[in-house]
Amino acid sequence: MRNVRFCRSVSALLLLSGYTGITPLARADQNYSQQVFFENSLSPGSYFYSEGRASAPSTMHLIDGRLPVETSSFVSAPNALELQWQSKPEGGWSVELRLYEWRNRTLGFPGNYLWIWMCAPDGIQAKALPKLALHDSGGNFTETLAIGTFTSDLLPGKWTRVRIPLSAFKTASVHPFQAHHLNRLIFLQDAADSAPHTLFLDDIRVEDEPQSEHTLQSPTIVSAKGYERHIDITWKPVDDPTLAQYVIYRSVGGAPFQPIGVERPGVNRFCDFTGDPHMTASYRVTARTSTLRESLPSGVVTASTRPMTDDELLTMVEEASFRYYWEAAEPHSGMTRESQPGDDDMVAVGASGFGIMALVVGAERGFITRQEASDRLLRITGFLATADRFHGAWPHFLSGSTGHCLPVFGIYDNGADLVETSFLMEGLLTARQYFKNDGAAGHELYQRITALWEGVDWNWFRATPKHDALYWHWSPDYSFEIANRLTGWNEVMITYLLAIASPRHGIPAGDFYSGFAGEGIGAHYANHQTFYGIPLAVGGPGTGGPLFFTDYSFMGFNPRGIHDKFTDYFVNNRDQALINQAYCIHNPNHWRGYGADDWGLTAVDGPEGYVPYEPTQSLDDGTIAPTGAISAMAYTPEQSTTALLHFYRDLGAQVWSIYGFRDAFNLQKDWYSGITMGLNQAPMAVMIENWRSGLIWKNFMANPEIAPMLDAIGFRADKSANRAEIIRDPQSRKRLDTP
Repeated sequence: MRNVRFCRSVSALLLLSGYTGITPLARADQNYSQQVFFENSLSPGSYFYSEGRASAPSTMHLIDGRLPVETSSFVSAPNALELQWQSKPEGGWSVELRLYEWRNRTLGFPGNYLWIWMCAPDGIQAKALPKLALHDSGGNFTETLAIGTFTSDLLPGKWTRVRIPLSAFKTASVHPFQAHHLNRLIFLQDAADSAPHTLFLDDIRVEDEPQSEHTLQSPTIVSAKGYERHIDITWKPVDDPTLAQYVIYRSVGGAPFQPIGVERPGVNRFCDFTGDPHMTASYRVTARTSTLRESLPSGVVTASTRPMTDDELLTMVEEASFRYYWEAAEPHSGMTRESQPGDDDMVAVGASGFGIMALVVGAERGFITRQEASDRLLRITGFLATADRFHGAWPHFLSGSTGHCLPVFGIYDNGADLVETSFLMEGLLTARQYFKNDGAAGHELYQRITALWEGVDWNWFRATPKHDALYWHWSPDYSFEIANRLTGWNEVMITYLLAIASPRHGIPAGDFYSGFAGEGIGAHYANHQTFYGIPLAVGGPGTGGPLFFTDYSFMGFNPRGIHDKFTDYFVNNRDQALINQAYCIHNPNHWRGYGADDWGLTAVDGPEGYVPYEPTQSLDDGTIAPTGAISAMAYTPEQSTTALLHFYRDLGAQVWSIYGFRDAFNLQKDWYSGITMGLNQAPMAVMIENWRSGLIWKNFMANPEIAPMLDAIGFRADKSANRAEIIRDPQSRKRLDTP
C-alpha cells in the first residue's frame, strides 16, 4: 500500500524551511500561458487532459482511462497527478498529458527546459522512472528519453524538481519536432522491474534557468468576504517579474495554516468554495517563484459564510459576473478581453458592449461608484474614437494597446464586423441614457457616445444590388468576400433594430422583414411547432437554437408587451427557454446530471472546442453553460433560479470561481471550463437585473431613436400585455410559464 502521508504539501514545508532559488517569470496572464503546462486539475477525480493505456502483463492505475488526481500531496494546491504503474517484461504502458489549449492561448513556450516537480511517496530509483517523449502542435514527435538520466534517486516523500533540456530530445517524426510548440508529454514504460511504483507529478513548466535570487515581497491582504458557500480573498499585487504564483493558506478553528490553492500572476482574487454555510476561516497569502522561493506570509484576515436569501444570491451572482469586466479588463483601453486566461492584448468589441451594460448594473447596485463607472466609460469611448473603424464599424477584435484590428478569423477578417458593432452600440446607448444627467462627466459621455453612434454607416452594409439585407463583414482589401447575410432567427435582431434606428445612416424598416426574417428568399424564420407541449412561434426549422439567441439582442431591447407580425418576442424567448429546460428533463442522450435544475444549452467552448449547443441530439454532448439558464432569468425566473441554486449549492467548487459561474461544464465527461468568456458573464448580470428592476431595458429603450424605429417596423402593443409582464419581486415564486 502506498504511503501518501509521507509526501506532504511542499508549500508548507518550504515556507518553514526557507527554501531558496528563483526563476525569471513575467507577471501577465499571457506569460502564464507561455510557461505553465500543468498546474491543477479542475476535475476532482481524474485529469481530463490525460489518456493512458496498458498492455498486459504491465498494469497502470487509471480512472475512466485518465490519470487520477492526488489531493493529499502537491506543489500547487489543491492537487497533483498520480502516475501508478507496474512494468513487466513483454508488457507496456503509456500515458499522454495534453496541454489545455484554451481559446486564444498562445502556443509557444520560449523557455529551453522542461521542469517537472516529482514525488514518490515510497521513494524510487532513478533507473525505475518512466521514459518520456514529446509531441508538438504540428503532429511531430521525439524519441524517448529516460527521465532517470536527469535526476538522482527520489527519496521517499520528498518533492524534487527535475530539469530536462528540450534540446536533449531528438526528432523521431518525418518533420522536425518544434520544441517551443510542445502540446503533449508522453510518459511510458522503461525498466520492466515488475515492482509497483507511484509517482506524483505537479507544476509542469517550460522555462529557462533561474537568473537571480531574491526574496519576494509579501502580498498585502485587502479583504476576505464571506458569502453563503464560499469566501472571496483579495490582495494587492506583488510587482515582481519572478512571481510565478500566489499561494493561499487557510486556518479553521485555530488549526495550522494549510495551502488550499494558488492563483496566477495578474489575478489578485481567490475563491475558497467551502460548501459550508456556517464556517469561519482565516487566510493569509504568500508570493512565490516557480522554484518555490516563497515570501513571508501576508497579514491574516478572517471571514464567515452564512445562509443567504434568494435575493442576496442574485446580487452575489451579479457582482461576481460584473467583476470580469471591472477587474480583468485590458488596462489601456478599458475594454473587455475576449477570454481569461487568453491573449492579454485581444479585446472583443461585442463583449465590451455587454461589459458596458454590466458596468451600469455595477454602478446601480453599488459594486462601484457612478464616478468610477463613468471614468471607465470615458476611457473606453476615448479608445474607441481612435481605434480602427471601417465605414464607422469596428472589427470583431482590437488590440487593446494599439487600437488596431486583429484578424483572428483569417485573412478576410481584417475589417468591419457589423454584428459586434451592434452589440457594442447596445451597451453604449444604454450608458448614454444612464449617465446623461451625471454632471460634466455625464454630458461628456453623452456627446462621445452620440458621435460614435452617428458615425456607424449601417447603410454601407446592404451589400447587394437589391439592398434588402445587411451583411456581417466588410474588408478594405477583400470587400464583402465574407458574404454572410444577416438572416434568420439568431443573435442579430439588434443589428437590424439599430441600423433602422440610426439617425444618420439608417436603413429602411422593411429590411427587418426582407433581411432578418428573410421574407422572399425562403428563409426559415417562423416555426409554429410545439415541443414538449410548448409552442414556438419563431425559431427557425428546429427547437429554437442556442439560448444566446434570447440574450444578445434582448439585453437592451425590451420585448415585453409588444409584437411584430410574427410574435411577442418576450413570450417567444420564454418558450424557447422552457423548451431548452424540457429537453434537458427529457434527456434523450441520457447525459449525467441533466434535469429541471441542470439545463442551459447554448454556444460555448466545450470539452472539444466551440460548439453551438442546442436542444437537439446532434448538438448536445452533455455540456451545460450556466449562462444559458441564468441569463433566461428575465423570462423564466423560477426555472432559472432553480438552476442557479443547483449550480451554486450542489456543484459548487467545480462550477463557481472568482468571476461567478464557470463558462461551462460536462458532468458526463467530468470536464469543467478553465476560462471566463467576455460574451457569457455579462448576460447573467444584465438579465438578472432586467428581471429584478428592468434597469438595462429602461435605459436602452429611453433613447429617443428607439420608439420611432419600433413604430416604423410595425411593433404594436399586445392585446393582453400582462401575459409577458416581468415579475419584479425576486422573492415571488409566481410562474411565468403559463399562458
